[in-house]
Amino acid sequence: MRMDIVTIFPEMCEGVFNSSILKRAIDAGILSVHFTNFRDFAFDKHKKVDDIPFGGGSGMVLKPEPLFLAVENIKEQSGAKNSRALLMDPCGEKFTQKKAIELSKYDSLIFICGHYEGFDERVRSLADESLSIGDYVLTGGELPAMVIADAVARMLPGVLGSEESPITDSFYEGILGYPTYTRPREFRDMKVPEVLFSGDHAKIREFRRKEALKRTKKLRPDLLKNAELSKEDLEFLKSVR
Repeated sequence: MRMDIVTIFPEMCEGVFNSSILKRAIDAGILSVHFTNFRDFAFDKHKKVDDIPFGGGSGMVLKPEPLFLAVENIKEQSGAKNSRALLMDPCGEKFTQKKAIELSKYDSLIFICGHYEGFDERVRSLADESLSIGDYVLTGGELPAMVIADAVARMLPGVLGSEESPITDSFYEGILGYPTYTRPREFRDMKVPEVLFSGDHAKIREFRRKEALKRTKKLRPDLLKNAELSKEDLEFLKSVR
């Protein structure tokens, strides 16, 4: 997959892709990341990308021309047919694990990052969709872009060490993940559940599923409304207090 980050602050994003799982994905050729500073597409000698808002008001607004030219240049260079342009926007659809899985099917993603007091309204027509990572306002779209890029990259085949890893993550199936343990077997009077040492994989799967359901009901009961639950899951949840 190719990811293009359109921003006037590429240095905010570069470090995220230079470590951990994302770096390994890039080194393995599974992911390629490109940064485009749309200031390079400004018309005047001062490379100005913002201006005062029509009608008055505080702050500065990003101009449409540099952003349009930057994204159009990316599309021409990449030549990707299966591409999606994403506008980082507090007014956008709230990003979820389901959306991460959906976006991982594309060959190319373009992240458009605003800044200052926002962007000219006409910029919205440049994107295929707008996304938000939560009901709060950040200084710019760079941090949301990094969050979404990380979540999407995890869904790409070969990025994680185990193909089973993503499907056991929280939210993948609409519920929280199950609790995990490692050595030591007992720590400060807290013991690891015995079933995990049984060697019975069916019992372990059942234990983990029930623990995930219990955790979800306790901490995020709202998720259960839309989760894919079996008849056995529903019966178990009735017994959980």
